[in-house]
Amino acid sequence: MLEDLKEEKIVNKVGGRFKLSTLIQKRLVQLNRGSRPLIEMNTKNPMEIVIHEIMEDKIYLDTTGRVAVAVENPDEPAKDAGPSLEDL
Repeated sequence: MLEDLKEEKIVNKVGGRFKLSTLIQKRLVQLNRGSRPLIEMNTKNPMEIVIHEIMEDKIYLDTTGRVAVAVENPDEPAKDAGPSLEDL
């Protein structure tokens, strides 16, 4: 799992190491506060969940720096990624 963080693929997917760090930190806060994972895994490790959510393009940072959930079908409403940092 931590080897995934050393790969340039995940860094490039997010847009840089600082954005990756920000996305991971914000999503970990959401998961620790009760947000549901967007993928099904046989682990309770939140870091593993976040890494897989990023690798599967489930989450990203929007233009305001908030965690956003990728919508597979644009006609479908977006899923809730949990509370925003302003709510925390």
